[in-house]
Amino acid sequence: MKEYLVVDGYNIIGAWPELAKLKDVELEQARDRLIDILAEYQAYSGMKVHLVFDAHQVPGLGGKYEQSKLEILYTKEKETADELIERLTLSLIGRRRHVYVATSDMAEQSVIFGHGAFRLPARELLVKVRQAKKDVQERIEVKESFKKNSIDGSLSEDMKQLFEKWRRGGRD
Repeated sequence: MKEYLVVDGYNIIGAWPELAKLKDVELEQARDRLIDILAEYQAYSGMKVHLVFDAHQVPGLGGKYEQSKLEILYTKEKETADELIERLTLSLIGRRRHVYVATSDMAEQSVIFGHGAFRLPARELLVKVRQAKKDVQERIEVKESFKKNSIDGSLSEDMKQLFEKWRRGGRD
């Protein structure tokens, strides 16, 4: 089953505490941080992530870009993020596909749910992102502890060579 995640960028920036604080300093930094976070989440989850931003927040832009293997879409002039999200969601929905839309906009949640997509409130996405980061960290720690705890890690090079010789059937 192929899974897609469509993210309402500015909605998420406003809803996540870290990004909301960053947005107050500089919106571009908040966007870049969200891109980094979602790129990591995409790599971990295997979902294809589409990040949507309103172009009215970024004058002169519009179109589709790829950054950190993440698809980033800016709306056309006079187009809202909700309209682009709805159009994108309709194009992604199909057999053997699950489409999730991350937004806390209740009206948008109702519309995309009506199209057959799954709702993912901003807070729930934040929980999933944090859990993914925690899972990755735990895997790294397990690998590190395995290296430290293996007998191979505590043997001298001479002992390793002797054991290898014995393993191959040699004496002395």
